[in-house]
Amino acid sequence: MRLGFGILPWSVIPAHQVDMQKLLVICGPTSTGKTALALSLAKQFNGEVVSADSRQVYIGMDVGTGKDLPKNSKLQILPAQAGLNSKLGGYYEVDGIKVWGYDLVEPQKDFSVAQYLSIANRIIDFIEKTGKLPILVGGTGLYIKAVIDGIPTAKIPQNKNLRKSLASKSKDELFEILAQLDPIHAGSLNTSDRKNPRRLIRAIEIATWKLEGKGNKEKPAKKEKSTLFVGLKTAKEELEKRIEKRIDERIKKGVIGEVKKILKNKIGWEDQAMTALGYKQWKDFLEGKKTKEEVVQKWKVEERKFAKRQLTWFKRDKRINWFDVTNLGWQEKVEKLVKKWYSSPDAEKN
Repeated sequence: MRLGFGILPWSVIPAHQVDMQKLLVICGPTSTGKTALALSLAKQFNGEVVSADSRQVYIGMDVGTGKDLPKNSKLQILPAQAGLNSKLGGYYEVDGIKVWGYDLVEPQKDFSVAQYLSIANRIIDFIEKTGKLPILVGGTGLYIKAVIDGIPTAKIPQNKNLRKSLASKSKDELFEILAQLDPIHAGSLNTSDRKNPRRLIRAIEIATWKLEGKGNKEKPAKKEKSTLFVGLKTAKEELEKRIEKRIDERIKKGVIGEVKKILKNKIGWEDQAMTALGYKQWKDFLEGKKTKEEVVQKWKVEERKFAKRQLTWFKRDKRINWFDVTNLGWQEKVEKLVKKWYSSPDAEKN
């Protein structure tokens, strides 16, 4: 893990000097150094890191998701007497800092934002109770929104019979069903969502649940705490260079071997985990339909598109304090902002 962040004179601030009902959020597009910044700030402000990345929740999917774990590191599970270990998952120790939110589910199992929200809230509460600062870091905007603002539909249960009846439907058929049930929501979907059967089925499930008269029973689970948002960005050309470099590094680290290993464990291309970027692209290569070079190029293109979608999502949130990672002294500016917020008992709540 390459940090490269200086430690300013106030490191480390004792936890008892501040109100610990705070949450630091570090967000932004892929390849901007969010985790490295989070680890550096965790050292300075007595914190622990919580991943908000929908790809990193899967066990055994390390290289392709960019977990960047130290060699031979193992997931640490809390002692049984803590009474929370089965609900928190575990943590890795990276450069002396605990990192939570990795390895929450087996790749052959589906994983929803509701499941993530339940686990993340418990982790954050646990970190606060131990007198540490929780630092939520990642590029999955929906995960971050769920933790900070709550999502009314997150806890709507799955309808297995409905899902079974929709399983054989085409994307167009699913969209038409959704349009009949909830035309406003259907009209708001972007092109990516319209082509995603899993998301369309979930939308139909939610629309059906609401039409059955259950919609008024759900309320957003919004937590009252002081939250500071730090967003990392850079110019398009620089971001594309970083993305290409990061993908090249993952290939060198053995992402192809990782994909093969996952497939040997009775996990198929149709499983939710294998639809992730960095994994689904290898299907044609392993089936002899495309060359390695073609797959790598396709991956880079899709990763750039993904970064653009991430930026679009996060730029809608006016609470985010943005920093360009190519500007001189940006790290020190982030640290000063965090120190001021962290030390103030009257920080604004979200």
